[in-house]
Amino acid sequence: MGLLTVEALGSLAVVVAVFLLLVDLMHRRVRWAARYPPGPMPLPGLGNLLQVDFQDMPYSINQLRRRFGDVFSLQMAWTPVVVVNGLAAVREVLVKHNEDTADRPPVPIYKHLGFGPFSEGVLLARYGHAWREQRRFSLYTLRNFGLGKKSLEQWVTEEATYLSATFADHAGRPFSPNALLSKAVSNVIASLIYGRRFEYNDPRFLKLLDLLETGLKEEAGLLREMLNAVPILLHVPGLATKIFAGQKAFMAILDELITEHKMTRDPAQPPRDLTDAFLDEVEKAKGDPKSSFNDENLRIVASDLFSAGMVTTSATLAWALLLMILYPDVQCRVQQEIDEVIGQARQPEMKDQSQMPFTMAVVHEVQRFGDILPLGLPHMTSRDIEVQGFLIPKGTTLVINLSSVLKDETVWKEPLHFRPEHFLDAQGHFVKQAAFMPFSTGRRTCLGEPLARMELFLFFTCLLQRFSFSVPAGQPCPSNHGVYAFLMTPAPYQLCAVPR
Repeated sequence: MGLLTVEALGSLAVVVAVFLLLVDLMHRRVRWAARYPPGPMPLPGLGNLLQVDFQDMPYSINQLRRRFGDVFSLQMAWTPVVVVNGLAAVREVLVKHNEDTADRPPVPIYKHLGFGPFSEGVLLARYGHAWREQRRFSLYTLRNFGLGKKSLEQWVTEEATYLSATFADHAGRPFSPNALLSKAVSNVIASLIYGRRFEYNDPRFLKLLDLLETGLKEEAGLLREMLNAVPILLHVPGLATKIFAGQKAFMAILDELITEHKMTRDPAQPPRDLTDAFLDEVEKAKGDPKSSFNDENLRIVASDLFSAGMVTTSATLAWALLLMILYPDVQCRVQQEIDEVIGQARQPEMKDQSQMPFTMAVVHEVQRFGDILPLGLPHMTSRDIEVQGFLIPKGTTLVINLSSVLKDETVWKEPLHFRPEHFLDAQGHFVKQAAFMPFSTGRRTCLGEPLARMELFLFFTCLLQRFSFSVPAGQPCPSNHGVYAFLMTPAPYQLCAVPR
């Protein structure tokens, strides 16, 4: 009996192995199609998962680009992926084929964690009616919402005042600005979503920001890619919840805030913020099965706006202050322009941008050089497309190497150096560049771009109006090389903020 059992198990193992091999061959057959992009040879079952360093994806992608060119393929287990590099190829994918590449690939881990189906939210939602509805709502709210009697610009300017006061509390002593920048930017998002700001020492606010940072780290790594590529692993009890504990806890706090907000809402009054406006839409949509306005989607939209709006802008501001202490001559020129256009008697306003070409050039160059979202968010083809002579089939995940555009040697004079002159003409006028796409481009361009531009300009000019920043005495100059963990952020550094 024992011998028969061993033989039966052996036969079963052979059958399973043959089955898995056939499945693997079925999924990689696309690689043998005519004009499919080249790429490294995948391993059976795993594909190229072990050939990519997920702790430093931008470096891995750029190394593979040198071997295989601007358009190359990868196999993530059984998921086909095409990586697109360089301005010409990226524009072809996101602009010329904007309708056919506007979809997002499914993210099984989010659904497993209870973050809603793939159709919800605005960041990672599938391209369709629900996404259009939510994007339209979010854009309208960002653009037109008065937030009571305050405009978004007033919220940002007010928060810049709180931030400056906290910087002044350090009395010129060395400190790390990152946490304070995160708090300030988060309060702008909180004002938009909840109509309120948090004190910088509020325990729940601190926990929220800590969990947001933890969740960001959970987004980078081989294990995350493995779980998405082989979703059957998500059924291992407790595995996903343990690995993504930060994101789960972050959503729980957002749920608490929404519940509290509902308790103070008066439907008879005009909406105070985005949450009230969303709840008004939920009431209107009752009985409409096609509507995406529901309580579940409210938490996803709030999470999308909070996480995307906070981490990207605060990281960019951290780059801005780092580069000012590394390039004091640039800092002086910005302050000179601030003094000439704004002076010291009033706060900066968005209308000042038109008279401040050098400051605008610096803000744009910070975004280009900082390159905080080097690989953007993934896209997926909804039909077969042709890019740079290669055929990319329907259902292929697309990784857009935005870093290769922001650092494109054919566009920028010195792509690896910080040079505000990249955005100035010979007469010193500010010039937009086609290769400037830190917010991506096409149908899925970042919906928070107008708010982010506002925050970057107002926070940056408010801080440089009031302080001169420098490397602390006795400390070595910090590095201008970033640290990758889904975002590219500056390595930890300290500065001194001396009142002007």
